[in-house]
Amino acid sequence: MLKVVISMEDLRVTKTKKALFDALINLMEEEAFENIKVSDICEKALINRSTFYAHYTDKYELVSSFIKNLTDELKQELEKNNHISTSKEYYLEMLRLFFSHVEKQKEAYASILIHNRNSIMMDMVYQTLDEDIKKHLPLKTEIPSEIVSKFYLGAVFNIGIEWLNSSSKYTKEEVMHYLDLLIPNLSQ
Repeated sequence: MLKVVISMEDLRVTKTKKALFDALINLMEEEAFENIKVSDICEKALINRSTFYAHYTDKYELVSSFIKNLTDELKQELEKNNHISTSKEYYLEMLRLFFSHVEKQKEAYASILIHNRNSIMMDMVYQTLDEDIKKHLPLKTEIPSEIVSKFYLGAVFNIGIEWLNSSSKYTKEEVMHYLDLLIPNLSQ
């Protein structure tokens, strides 16, 4: 019987956090994060302030937790990219996984990266992609791994932001096609 109670409690916590995350993202579409109050988040989520404070100390901890969850999901997605034979295949698959992840969470990424220009979010996504690239780079290369990583990261990040900004202009498939043309076909 105790196990069921714990599962129900975990489900309530999960639902509460999801409601708070969704409320925050919805509010950030309308106004800057700095202008949003905890009471606004609670009202939008239909949650009492005491419930909010049972989980988070303030709105900054809430947004940080949300960003960490997004980053963890991105890391899990990137782990799927382990069957590669060339660097081009790796980069294209990494980009496909990244864009698919962003597409699933498009409202969140747009709210945080576009509407609010959250540098913490940008840094966490950038670091996650950087770690993945460095993990998959060949050990010996004439170009230092930091240079290669930053080169591709700059492209990925800027193209990702452009795609989020003007998603009606290019489809994900079109962007992937253009990247396929741009990335050189070099062996690892």
